[in-house]
Amino acid sequence: MTVAIAAILSAIAVPSFNFIFERWRVMEAVEIMKSSLMFARSEAIKRGGNVYLEKLPRTTVGCITDGTNQDWDCGWVVFVDSNGNRRWNSGEEIQRYEPPTKVTVTRTKSGATIRVDRWGMMDGANLIGFTIAPQPAGIASAATKGICMSSGGRIRVIEQKDVPCTN
Repeated sequence: MTVAIAAILSAIAVPSFNFIFERWRVMEAVEIMKSSLMFARSEAIKRGGNVYLEKLPRTTVGCITDGTNQDWDCGWVVFVDSNGNRRWNSGEEIQRYEPPTKVTVTRTKSGATIRVDRWGMMDGANLIGFTIAPQPAGIASAATKGICMSSGGRIRVIEQKDVPCTN
C-alpha cells in the first residue's frame, strides 16, 4: 500500500520538476555566457585588444545543431588572434566554454565571432544579444532568457517575454 501511494505521488510530482530543471540549465548557460563576455573584455583590456569570442563548429564532439552562424550551442572559445586571421587556430585559445546539455544558445544577429578591442568594446556592434532556451521546449518556454550586452559592456538578462534583445 505504501509503495503504491509513493508511486502515485511520484508520478504526479515528477512532471512538475521538468520546469525547474529547464530553468536551472538555462540559468547555468546564462552565467557561463555572461562570464565569458566579461572575461573577453578583461583579457582585451589586459592584452591591448585583438581578443575574440568564436563559436565552436558543429563538428565539435557531442554537438547537435543545424550549424548556422547564429547557433552557439556547441560552445565557444575566447582567444587572442596572434596571426591576425580573425579565426581561432590551435595555440590561440585562452578559455573554452561549453553550455549545459539540452539548451540552445542563439545569437540574435548572425555571426560566428565577436571581436573585443583594447578598450573592452565589442567591435562593430551597438548591441550583442543571445537567446538561451531549454530543449525541446524552445523559446516558448517561460524558462527562456535573453542576454543583452551593449558595446560598452553593460550586460542585462531579460525574461522570455522580452526576447530577443533589441535595445
